[in-house]
Amino acid sequence: MMSIQEATLHSQPQQGNSSSDPSTSAIPLVPSAAGRVSGKPWKQPKSATVRTLLPDGLKSKSWEDRMQKTQKEKAIKKLQAELSEEKRVEKERRRQITLDRKKAAEERLRLEEDKAKMGARKAARMRRKAGRTKKINH
Repeated sequence: MMSIQEATLHSQPQQGNSSSDPSTSAIPLVPSAAGRVSGKPWKQPKSATVRTLLPDGLKSKSWEDRMQKTQKEKAIKKLQAELSEEKRVEKERRRQITLDRKKAAEERLRLEEDKAKMGARKAARMRRKAGRTKKINH
């Protein structure tokens, strides 16, 4: 026969399995696919940055201050872009002037050569008219 103590020992595991005891109830899982959550930090739900934990250099007093800083940075970048565009346009204009001068100089040289060539042809015609040829002159 079983004693009362043996009976209570055998009955205790049965009571622990019951869900009536709140201290031994199961911990609820976070709702996700098949009840598991990825341990990868980039797959965790995102939350806002706690600005009080950031260093002073990265935070400012208010949203307006941060927006003013952003606006100033945008204005500076826009001004830099305009200045660089002006420089580029000025450089292109100077380059074009240099190319135009070079073309004009080549054209003048070509015209002078043509004029000299035409002068030589006219002189040859005049010599032929006068009856002088290369054989006679040389």
